[in-house]
Amino acid sequence: MNFRNTIFRNRIKIWFLHSTLVVIAFWILFMPTFVKFQKGGNNLFTITLNGQFVGTVASRSDAYEAYRTARKEISSSDDELTLAGADMTIDGSDKIFGAVDSMADVTKSMVEVLTGSRKSTLNRAYSIKINEFSVNLASIDDVMELLETALSTYDTEDKYDVTLTLDPTREVNVLTPVVLSKEEVKKEEKNAQTSMPESGFSQMLTEAVRDAAPISYDKDFSDYELGLLSIDFADKVEIVESYLPDDEITELSEAINEVTKDKETNQIYEVQEGDVLGSIALKYDLTVADIVAMNGFLESENTTIRTGDELIVTVPEPELSVVYTVQEYYEEDYEAEVQYVYNDSWYTTQSKVIQEPSAGHRKVVALVTYNDASEVSSEIQKEEVTYQAVPKIVEKGTIVPPTYIKPISGGRLTSGFGKRTSPTKGASSYHKGVDWATPVGTAVVASSSGVVTRAGWGSGYGYCVYIRHSDGRETRYGHLSKVLVSVGQSVTQGQKIALSGNTGVSTGPHLHFEILIGGTQVNPLNYLN
Repeated sequence: MNFRNTIFRNRIKIWFLHSTLVVIAFWILFMPTFVKFQKGGNNLFTITLNGQFVGTVASRSDAYEAYRTARKEISSSDDELTLAGADMTIDGSDKIFGAVDSMADVTKSMVEVLTGSRKSTLNRAYSIKINEFSVNLASIDDVMELLETALSTYDTEDKYDVTLTLDPTREVNVLTPVVLSKEEVKKEEKNAQTSMPESGFSQMLTEAVRDAAPISYDKDFSDYELGLLSIDFADKVEIVESYLPDDEITELSEAINEVTKDKETNQIYEVQEGDVLGSIALKYDLTVADIVAMNGFLESENTTIRTGDELIVTVPEPELSVVYTVQEYYEEDYEAEVQYVYNDSWYTTQSKVIQEPSAGHRKVVALVTYNDASEVSSEIQKEEVTYQAVPKIVEKGTIVPPTYIKPISGGRLTSGFGKRTSPTKGASSYHKGVDWATPVGTAVVASSSGVVTRAGWGSGYGYCVYIRHSDGRETRYGHLSKVLVSVGQSVTQGQKIALSGNTGVSTGPHLHFEILIGGTQVNPLNYLN
């Protein structure tokens, strides 16, 4: 046996063994992880996210864990809600030998893919709904500033604060504003800090002493606290938290302008006794022409309006209205209410002033409630009359006067009331009625109930009928072909009294119709219903 050959061979074996161990250690430390072979099952999973390869893992649970970690990293980077496309596929395979990526590398690749495929970023916001109007603001501080700005227009001394509270009637989290005076807030805070709050009889006694005040007729004007006593929002306000894109969030200054600026809003005004178009226009800062334009039934500025009529008027109102009550002191000249003496033998169109009015003077403390700048109600708390007002006394009738209707159906108006060129020899150049062209034999009815005073031939009128009515007026019907009533006969409104014709001084078949008041002809078209 050769001794040298044996030593050399042993050294070779030892060197080879050491080299093999070093290579294995290096492989374990620096080369990819290998999967464990599992016969009959998938042990290598390739992940694709939004069409991009992001890594290989050993199980589906590893893939989902990496995906959850990636989403958390994105969402924790800011206070925004991010929407991103996330189409992930996991393909499994059965491998005898294969390498997987580290979870950190897979997560990083997923973050890069998700960040690059963001669809939109939604910011935390607060949506304010006021009736049908809504606006979105970036923070709750903006919400509070908007609400406080709406109040500050009328709370000039900064006596009140706005707080937000959950609406208990809603299933979702909806905030509503509550307006409290700063004194009320301080009392609530003080009560909350008191370890033994008052209750029962003790509390009742304290409240009775606190609320005790002089009887109104014993109070002097100086005993009243003048100024703002209460304030609140007149509209329903709801606030909800939401996530919205940038372009749907309104800048605070713009939102305040939208919510608080006046907008023209149509309202219905019911005409009161004594109203005229001019006084209504003045009340709503309009012109009479404006009111006529808004109300189609008003033919002109001279159209008569009656108590109870409804007119459309425009009123400037903001989106968010404020209702508030102010205790005011003022001195004024005042008018006493008109007094009426009713006469059951007169028509309602008849009236007579029995006593002329005279203004009085008084000092007043009143609770006045406003909706924005418009006065809603006024309740006098104390009044001291310097000298009494003298009321206007008016005698007026109670009997509803008769109405007048067109005496024929159809017909074409061929000649109006007033001056005209004589249509034929013998005809008047001043027409005292109106003419409707209509075929001979058309039914003529009584324009109003009354008693027939003439029925027969009437010279230029041809065959005619005159009727006296209960209000003293008279109607005349001329150029008839046949008379169906007699003198002294009572007729009702709409009753057939004659047939139209072409008799007397006439240029063709028609009905001539007149209304007389006090024995003088007037334009019938002004009196027909």
